[in-house]
Amino acid sequence: MNEEKNDSLTPETKKKSTLKGIIREVFIFALIAFGIVLPFRMYIAEPYLVDGRSMDPTFATGDYLIVDKISYAFNAPERNSVVVLKYPKDTNKSFIKRIVGLPGETVIIKDNVVTIVNAENPDGFVVDGSYVTHTSTGSYEKELEEDEYYVLGDNRAESFDSRFWGPLQKKYIIGRPIIRLFPLTKIDILPGKYYEKN
Repeated sequence: MNEEKNDSLTPETKKKSTLKGIIREVFIFALIAFGIVLPFRMYIAEPYLVDGRSMDPTFATGDYLIVDKISYAFNAPERNSVVVLKYPKDTNKSFIKRIVGLPGETVIIKDNVVTIVNAENPDGFVVDGSYVTHTSTGSYEKELEEDEYYVLGDNRAESFDSRFWGPLQKKYIIGRPIIRLFPLTKIDILPGKYYEKN
């Protein structure tokens, strides 16, 4: 006697089957998302939100930035580049500053003027600070080691930077802002990029 196969499912079995399918799809999606998004954020680019006035007027609280984390693995940061960095004395904190001094140089700050002494300019040259609208008092001088950078905030009056905690080693540089997504009125590429005057 041939028995007829019963392919029908009860409502409860259908429900369990659907639930298993959904869980499986969510798991696969999460796996793919973490497999792509996590490495991307760790090694390539990551969003940062500016909090504070140390880079005013270039950046303000609430500016939403995408930071390129891979470029400096292949190229050295240049003078006047804006960088996001880990605060050397507490790496849980991130700052945004501008590089003014490069490895091996001597940085001299006096009367709001930044002078750089290096092998090519033994008598020194003055760094253009026309973008600085908030100045501060004080004199500083520092000779940088071969892996050190001198960083300042564009708002010199309210920036906690290399003047106070010393030079920045390259290992603490996270990357450079490549896109500002917010506020909408200030969306741009390479925000804070400085173009030398000819």
